[in-house]
Amino acid sequence: MSALVTILDDEPAIRDMLSEALTEAGFRTLTFARATEFEAALRRTTPDVCLVDLGLPDRDGLSVVHRLALEQGATIIIISGRAQVQDKITGLELGADDYIIKPFDPAEVVARIRARLRSPKAAAPHGDTARFNGWTAHFDRYSLEDNKGDETPFSHAEGEVLRLFLESPKRLISRAHMQESLGGAAGESFDRTMDVRISRLRTKLREDPKNPRLIKTIYGAGYIFLGDVDWI
Repeated sequence: MSALVTILDDEPAIRDMLSEALTEAGFRTLTFARATEFEAALRRTTPDVCLVDLGLPDRDGLSVVHRLALEQGATIIIISGRAQVQDKITGLELGADDYIIKPFDPAEVVARIRARLRSPKAAAPHGDTARFNGWTAHFDRYSLEDNKGDETPFSHAEGEVLRLFLESPKRLISRAHMQESLGGAAGESFDRTMDVRISRLRTKLREDPKNPRLIKTIYGAGYIFLGDVDWI
């Protein structure tokens, strides 16, 4: 079955344009004008990708993004007229996978969605659970479990990066390899996105930001994950 994309935007023209382009590209779509309608639908269906506008009539779109990141395994892409760098950073920090500024070409949105869905998980030889250094990563429910059984959720975007590290422990992962594996345009925007995701992962893994033990930055080269990983 084709991937399901939900579109949350209060502008009918935007919803119609995106729905038409995505349908022609082979996706299924559901459209919503209000956050309350969208969240009610999530109780009945699980989308693969959520397109979320920030300027909604009944709620700030950033709160919707944050809730999606905590509760859903879907890819989250913000579509917004807010072009300030801080808006982008905030959206990514709250769990979005990508940020597209209005006005946009619908073909770009289709391309970004296809890139996001080409996640490492799809081609990974491993399962959905990995143990490392007192932690268990559950990719089927997007959760990190410590050795006491306490769980911390992670977003789809964080999970992509974590899986990439866990599948290549103790090997240098360059920025170029990350861009090729995770999708997205190379450049400062991609680098900033990765920095945000890795920072969030370090926080959830209770790493010392000044001297992380697991995710080491090799300046000018990339990252190395130093844990001992056992896939189960």
